[in-house]
Amino acid sequence: MSCRNVEIKAKVKDLPSFLLKCEEVSQSVGEVIKQEDFFFNAKEGRLKLRKFEGGAAELIFYNRPNMEGPKLSEYEKCSVSDGSKLQAVLSRALGVSGEVRKYRHLFLVGQTRIHVDQVENLGSFMELEVVLSKNQTPEDGERIADNLMNELGICKDDLVSTAYIDLLKAKT
Repeated sequence: MSCRNVEIKAKVKDLPSFLLKCEEVSQSVGEVIKQEDFFFNAKEGRLKLRKFEGGAAELIFYNRPNMEGPKLSEYEKCSVSDGSKLQAVLSRALGVSGEVRKYRHLFLVGQTRIHVDQVENLGSFMELEVVLSKNQTPEDGERIADNLMNELGICKDDLVSTAYIDLLKAKT
């Protein structure tokens, strides 16, 4: 079954201050997760394998437009216990189109996941993912994202329209 969320991404200029704001807003210290995302050639959307320390992984397919500000993303996820074996199969079958390595601070605020990412060879970013219920519209998610953007002090000038993989490819 397909899931939906409304996402925004922005550049983070002052990482320590932004992390403190996230702790205040979420009333938690969050969780730190090391992630490696391997992107595979797909006919439509994006297909990535997200590997975690310890070997577990998630295969994620998603469709999302490249535009600044809140945008609707539709996705499907499947957890796997052996990410390395699945990576080998998908690499051989589809070919790898790129790789993203990051340290992610995850904070939860209501139905929103706040990701504060330190992306290797790219810098510091934040993402808001407002997970929509069946009955919620994308506009509902946009309102929630806009409110959190204001609360966290995210400026429109800092918004990023593309995925990390696209930003990394543009650097080369």
